[in-house]
Amino acid sequence: MYGSLFNFSEDLFSELEQLQRQLQGRSMVSNIRPVARGTFPAINLGSTSNSVEVLAFVPGVDAATLDIQIDKNLLTLQGQRKLDFPNEDGRTTVYAQERFSGKFKRVVTLPDDVDVNQVSASCKDGVLRISILRKEETLPKRIEIH
Repeated sequence: MYGSLFNFSEDLFSELEQLQRQLQGRSMVSNIRPVARGTFPAINLGSTSNSVEVLAFVPGVDAATLDIQIDKNLLTLQGQRKLDFPNEDGRTTVYAQERFSGKFKRVVTLPDDVDVNQVSASCKDGVLRISILRKEETLPKRIEIH
C-alpha cells in the first residue's frame, strides 16, 4: 500500500548511502541537516578538494553590514534585512508580509581541515560566497615514481 504512495525504490536508498559515504570520506560534517522552511538566509554548503564553499542567499541585505566570523570551526553569519515599506508618516499598514525582515544569525559547522587564515568572501547580486581553503598538510599529495 505505502509503496504505491511514495514510490521508494532500492536505488534511492543505495544512492543515499553512497552520498553519505562520500560526505564522510571528505570529512564533511556529519550533522549537516536541513533547517525549517523560511530560515534566513538560505545556505548552500559544498566541498572541493581544495576548499569548503558556502553560498548564502542574502537579497536585500547591504553586504557592508554583514558580520562573518569563524571561531573553533564554527562559521557565523549575522546581519539584518530591513523592512522595505515606505513609512513617511508612520502610519503604514501592512496587510501581508511574506518576505523576512529583521535580524538574522546562521551558524555552520566546518570540517576540521579548513584553514581559518585562508578565507575570502564576496557578495554579488544578493549571493554571498565564502571560500575557506583546506590546510595544506591535509590536501592529497601525488607521489612521483623515479
